[in-house]
Amino acid sequence: MQIEPYHPSYLDAVIRLSLRAWTPVFDSIQNAMDTDVYQAFYPNDWRVSQQKAVEDVCAAEDTNVWVAIDAGSTVGFIAVKLHSEDSMGEIYMVAVDPDFQGQGIGTAMIKFALTWIKEAGMSVAMVETGGDTGHASARHTYEKAGFSLFPVARYFKKL
Repeated sequence: MQIEPYHPSYLDAVIRLSLRAWTPVFDSIQNAMDTDVYQAFYPNDWRVSQQKAVEDVCAAEDTNVWVAIDAGSTVGFIAVKLHSEDSMGEIYMVAVDPDFQGQGIGTAMIKFALTWIKEAGMSVAMVETGGDTGHASARHTYEKAGFSLFPVARYFKKL
């Protein structure tokens, strides 16, 4: 497996693997969230908004994106934003194709991103994820990489 800079030719593969990887996550979010709030966030199916989010991240000038390639296939991607004013690098988005999960690809991409963030002169790295069961493997990966949890309470109410 190798990690290389993103190129627009990877976009379709990145979208496909992301939507496959995030299906259990969004199933969990839907179960954990009030139905009306969930529908307000994702009125046309979560896949529509997440595809747009991936497209936007991959095209954003303020975001650095890499892909994980294994045997010629795109098996993961990671996006990083730098917040120079806080000397902080943010792992903004990451996904591993479900067929390749559990093989250390996510961990390798996180380690790669952390090295890149440090070499960019940042002193802190941050990643955000959900506390629901669908995000359990993501939390495990981040904790394994040395991240510490900062508890946050975020409440939603449909108006």
